[in-house]
Amino acid sequence: MSIQSSIQARDTFSSTTIRSILSDVYAADKANTDNKIDSSTIVSLIRKATARRIDSAAQFSQAARPDLAEKEQREADFLSQFLPPLLPEAEIDQILRDVIPEQTSQFQGDPRRALGQVLKAFYAKVDRSSVDPNHVKRRAEALLLE
Repeated sequence: MSIQSSIQARDTFSSTTIRSILSDVYAADKANTDNKIDSSTIVSLIRKATARRIDSAAQFSQAARPDLAEKEQREADFLSQFLPPLLPEAEIDQILRDVIPEQTSQFQGDPRRALGQVLKAFYAKVDRSSVDPNHVKRRAEALLLE
């Protein structure tokens, strides 16, 4: 179901969920006074909103509130249909293996000190919205220690 059709069909679940995301997008756009936000920022906002809902669903489940947990999980599932797939781990590793030698050459003693430069070079090649930043950091740390 598209955004416009769910609002026009007066589907309260879909339209409420979409409006909450639009509120986040408008706030981010207003905070960015330089120019309009790009699509990768919008994807990041949707990913964060989905993650928040998944976390909330888990907390509601632990608090014995299955009704609220189910609502949050439904919203997370609904939002996830608007997200592009994340890069596979093998592709992330390959890109990291390409940038690590370039960035670690100046840090001969401790390659972990190069982590910031490795991540910077990685994100110069890859859109942030197509990866989980925490996963990329863990993979970079693991590859630096090899």
